[in-house]
Amino acid sequence: MNIVLCENLSISFDKMPVLKNLSFTVDEGDYLCIVGENGSGKSTLIKCLLGLKTPDCGHIITEKSLFNHIGYLPQQTTIQRDFPATVYEVVLSGFLNSLNHRLFFSKKDKKKACEMLELFNISNIKNRCYRTLSGGQQQRVLLARAMCSTTRLLLLDEPVTGLDPLATADFYSVMREINRKHGITVIMVSHSLNAAVSEANKILHLGEDCSYFFGSTAEYTASDFGKRFLGGEKNG
Repeated sequence: MNIVLCENLSISFDKMPVLKNLSFTVDEGDYLCIVGENGSGKSTLIKCLLGLKTPDCGHIITEKSLFNHIGYLPQQTTIQRDFPATVYEVVLSGFLNSLNHRLFFSKKDKKKACEMLELFNISNIKNRCYRTLSGGQQQRVLLARAMCSTTRLLLLDEPVTGLDPLATADFYSVMREINRKHGITVIMVSHSLNAAVSEANKILHLGEDCSYFFGSTAEYTASDFGKRFLGGEKNG
């Protein structure tokens, strides 16, 4: 079943086309990696999926019940890394969009926040200040926060940027469990083609000239498009 349907999407930036006639689908339980060169429109596409940017033409269809329940993990800024709050407070803030007219978090919210702390193995640091954590620990906290916003779809924009190899491997291990064990659909922007091919079941590769490839990981690795870029990464 389609959870996201993108049809003939075209987007411009400063009057220059970034994406043109882009079509792809994401099914329930998919793990889609979006890859491509700098400036190919990866982060712009994420903004469109979140409803933060309006395309020039084409459309993105998501279930109405899904739109306000998307877990989002953006690229971290220096200011965000220095956020002066406890781990528990950051995770609990994932419920802010669902408060509606309530002034306080409910017992149910607090219970799920504690469950997410357990799931991501960070209960032992729940009272630590977020800004004192390592990069890998901060990403676990932000994932737990994002999971408080959803039970179905996670959007991640280059989540391993700045992480060391061990923290990166740990992050992918956690994402694998979220997708395969808990059935959460994942859409992730990644700079690493090899990691994308290892982790995802679908690949969307955006080219600088508005060309693109969309298909299964097996189809991507067998395609001329995939062979050209994967060979370049291995040789680089």
